[in-house]
Amino acid sequence: MTSEFRSGVAALALLAAGLLLAPGHALAAGGAFAVDDSEVGKPGECKVESWVSFAGNRDLAAATSPACVVNLGIPVDIGGQLQRSRSDSEWGTSGALKAKVNIISAEGHAFGLGLSGGSGWDLITGASTGGFINVPVTFQLREDFKININGGWMYDATTKISYATWGAGFEWNFNKALPLTLIGEVYGQEGRLAPVEPDAAPANNSVREPRTQLGLRYTPKENIDVDVIWGRNITGENSNWLTLGVNLRF
Repeated sequence: MTSEFRSGVAALALLAAGLLLAPGHALAAGGAFAVDDSEVGKPGECKVESWVSFAGNRDLAAATSPACVVNLGIPVDIGGQLQRSRSDSEWGTSGALKAKVNIISAEGHAFGLGLSGGSGWDLITGASTGGFINVPVTFQLREDFKININGGWMYDATTKISYATWGAGFEWNFNKALPLTLIGEVYGQEGRLAPVEPDAAPANNSVREPRTQLGLRYTPKENIDVDVIWGRNITGENSNWLTLGVNLRF
């Protein structure tokens, strides 16, 4: 094991520990899509991913997520997210930090392997909202088609419940002339339901039911994506969603 590799692993471990000991909640990379791939860009590369989601039950979520790749012995993607949301007519504002590293590149290997973690806060109350660890695995089956598999852990500080998380998705660049990419995913979390008062309604089981998204990505320039996404139960509320997103890379 080289000294450069050891220093990179040590830097990542310190960074992940700092994120997970801080208040937090789970979020994902790849614009509005929840299932992540294993790859990380080159040091110095940055991106800003922004989207707004509208639910059939009048819930709403708008987010922007800037990130840059820095060299900590190995390339580490470090970013944040600011989100404004409306749920059951109540507005909330949250912020988060996240980091991701690539352990095995999908290029030239049978599969790619990554590791990410994050934490977040309610920016109105300052309270913790949880933390997460995610392990994305990418299979580049063809130049224009790949499959991503995710597994991990999430802590919901609001309900004080830990969940096992899972996800699977695909990316198919079916039309390179336009170019258009079809992206689909299913994901979810497994754990106990939040406790309720004896006379209250039962806890909503949709928080543990699968969540799905299917979207079309248009890339007019190499550094710009425009996403149109249909989703179902994407925040555990059992409703249909329409998401519009723009991703910029520089």
